[in-house]
Amino acid sequence: MKEEENSKSLGLWEKYLTLWVFLCIVAGIVLGRIFPDLSVTLSKMEVARVSIPIAICLFWMIYPIMVQIDFRRVITASKMPKPIATTLIANWAIKPFTMAFFAWLFLGIVFKNFIPHDTALEYRAGMILLGVAPCTAMVLMWSYLAKGNMAHTLVMCAVNSLSMVILYAPLAGLLLGISGIPIPWATIALSVLIYICVPLVAGYLTRTLSIKRHGLAWFNHKVVAPLKIVAVIALLATLILLFALQGYVIVNLPGAIGMITAGILANIIVVFVLTYLVAKIIGIGYEDAAPSALIAGSNHFEVAIAVATTLFGVKSGAALATVVGVLTEVPIMLFLVWLCKKTRWFFGKDIRFK
Repeated sequence: MKEEENSKSLGLWEKYLTLWVFLCIVAGIVLGRIFPDLSVTLSKMEVARVSIPIAICLFWMIYPIMVQIDFRRVITASKMPKPIATTLIANWAIKPFTMAFFAWLFLGIVFKNFIPHDTALEYRAGMILLGVAPCTAMVLMWSYLAKGNMAHTLVMCAVNSLSMVILYAPLAGLLLGISGIPIPWATIALSVLIYICVPLVAGYLTRTLSIKRHGLAWFNHKVVAPLKIVAVIALLATLILLFALQGYVIVNLPGAIGMITAGILANIIVVFVLTYLVAKIIGIGYEDAAPSALIAGSNHFEVAIAVATTLFGVKSGAALATVVGVLTEVPIMLFLVWLCKKTRWFFGKDIRFK
């Protein structure tokens, strides 16, 4: 009976997730406006550009997902070249260049007459820095909600973290025409530690010890079911925090936000659709195609913000553009999660959902 209640509770959370997301965004913006001192205090609670309050929320969002991963599948996933190659190519050979194109198209052509030239150049720089940074944390939640292969997602998060150390600076430098792009080593290291390593170890130990002592049925009923709800609640709490910290820009600069969002949205959609279609063409199943496309569409905003503020300053247009990326990505990615689930038939009828 309790298992049915847990299932219904989770169904209520997931069924109306769009509504909860909207309410949390509004709540975050309102809290940030009514209590500006709160947002100032929270913004100071960071290490190497990683917000500690958001990191705590992300831990509770990712840890419940790690608990559900059968780590034997991670080894199998690491030996599958097609999904890994598809994601790597999308992240490093396509997305940075399409983002640079859309930044030029929207801010240099479409909205040329609405913003000063120098400001447009800074916005474009921020968008490029965002496009070059592949996501390594939030995508675990997107893949989980889309019922993707979590083992593949975890492997790709690890690959993205390693490849970012090698490729981020030269690729950002190439697209910006700037030499000596700083690599935010501390931000990358701390992000990987907090968002991946700690939840990974905690999830592995929880799963292994629980199953060993009580069995799989007890583990699924007593551990997995409650934590599924915790993950969604943590996602919503993260949204409130993000918009409480940064939502002021939507109220103060709605025109600029709209112009920057247009380019970011176009890039996410194009890269997602392209990766999704290529995955189908080369024979990748839905459970691997969905996370591949979702990873390709998302970005690592902490790294982008750290580099933008280092190169251009905290109050620069580049820093603003990376913040807009934070605020727009979550609603967009939730839409793409919905799109994945609605189009799963595209990959055949024999798809098994976990």
